[in-house]
Amino acid sequence: MQRWRAWAVAASILAGATVPVAGRGPGPADLPALLQRVGEQVERYYAHARTLICTETVDLQALTPDWSPRGRPRRIVDELQVEWTPAADGERGHADVRRRVLLVNGRPPRSGADPDEACMDPQQVSPEPLEFLLPSRRGEYAFTWAGTGRADGRAVAKIDYRPVTSKPASVVWTGDCVSVDVPDQQRGRIWVDLASGDVVRLDQHLHGRFEVNVPADKQRIDSPTWMEIERADSSIAYRPVTFHDPEETLMLPVSIDSLQIVRNAGVPRLRTHQAFTDYRRFLTSGKLVKPGGS
Repeated sequence: MQRWRAWAVAASILAGATVPVAGRGPGPADLPALLQRVGEQVERYYAHARTLICTETVDLQALTPDWSPRGRPRRIVDELQVEWTPAADGERGHADVRRRVLLVNGRPPRSGADPDEACMDPQQVSPEPLEFLLPSRRGEYAFTWAGTGRADGRAVAKIDYRPVTSKPASVVWTGDCVSVDVPDQQRGRIWVDLASGDVVRLDQHLHGRFEVNVPADKQRIDSPTWMEIERADSSIAYRPVTFHDPEETLMLPVSIDSLQIVRNAGVPRLRTHQAFTDYRRFLTSGKLVKPGGS
């Protein structure tokens, strides 16, 4: 789900793998078993993520036509947690990312602040990016073998994906902010550790362009009556984080880098960097444990 503000100054968009047969490397024939293991690892991550919180630092920077910074960046610091609802009674499992804003540009958030000021910020509740890899959802996508390579010093398989089910676009206006979800135009590539089946990188982009009509009550004098999403790219990096007492290593997100271009928006070009740090784990005893400590 992308979010923009139409005309205001501060606008925005916004698992071990299969073992290859001796004498050959992994290939397309290994893809079904590899995807199955990836799904199992994602389920494991969600089951454990309910006991984790971390700090998310979001830097949003508007850009000029020559890609130079335009003005000062906006920085949001959140406390973040994944909420996982396991499958039950015929319902599929579901994972959401929930945020609690701690600081806005170095200060506590103001109650009653203009909601348009937060148009660029990540939503307080948003879908978890790896959810589409769960076994119950894989049938909604086509996966294609894209070769092997290395990422962060690991041997990886590269898997391209695209949706195969048709879902209508969603355009929701809140004040001068608009949230847009175009599932049919989502494309991406998954980078999977061949030794563990963990996702180490997830790249996503918008396939083609998407036009948004601006309602009459949102239009300004002599302003365009439409916006066009020209580009919406993101790349998520995952790294292993080790906890002790008890010993546990999880592959967790460490950063997301995004670039969005929207013609006729208040900020046509926006670069976003999200960093995830200070992971903490809550044990059943109520004890809070940080990585590498007890």
